[in-house]
Amino acid sequence: MLRPLLVAATLCFATPLLAQSPPASSPTSAPTPAQQSDAASSPAKSIGMFAYPKNQQSASQQLKDENECYASAKQQSGIDPQAPPPAAKTEEQKKAEQKAAADNAQQAKGGRVKGAARGAAGGAAVGAIADDEAGKGAAAGAAAGTMVGGAKQRRANKASKQQAAQATAQQQQQQEAQAKAAYQQGIDTFKRPFSACMDARGYSIK
Repeated sequence: MLRPLLVAATLCFATPLLAQSPPASSPTSAPTPAQQSDAASSPAKSIGMFAYPKNQQSASQQLKDENECYASAKQQSGIDPQAPPPAAKTEEQKKAEQKAAADNAQQAKGGRVKGAARGAAGGAAVGAIADDEAGKGAAAGAAAGTMVGGAKQRRANKASKQQAAQATAQQQQQQEAQAKAAYQQGIDTFKRPFSACMDARGYSIK
């Protein structure tokens, strides 16, 4: 009778001890949120550059140096790389500008009148040659000339509108390209004092 009681008592005392034992830690632990934040907040990486310590500087020291060099370069160059690039025009804005340019394009006028005059003169000559009444020939020629002159004028005006819209579209593309180039030039200008500062503090900048 004593042996079963001793076994039961041993199990009762052993169970709480097993429940309180801490779980084994994994050999590889994921980076902490603080470490991830430090890596993501690297000023060098924010401008597309990478800094490599030459003198075994710690990660915290490198981050401190990067922030100080970033502030120094910002002051020296007068450029803030964190400022957003110039906003491009939307497609709706571009189309509206092109339409306005087409609407304001120079339009030819008087084509119908000129066509009528030329047609009347030609009709009168034909009528005289054919022993017909010159007046009738002139009237017929004027009517035909009006139609021809109007058609030419419409074609010329349409071409003028298209040319104005195309010229505006090309100007829009040039403006966007110039804005992008100016923004990139500013970033390149900022990188020079930043790189010099980091190099002086013992870092290799790529």
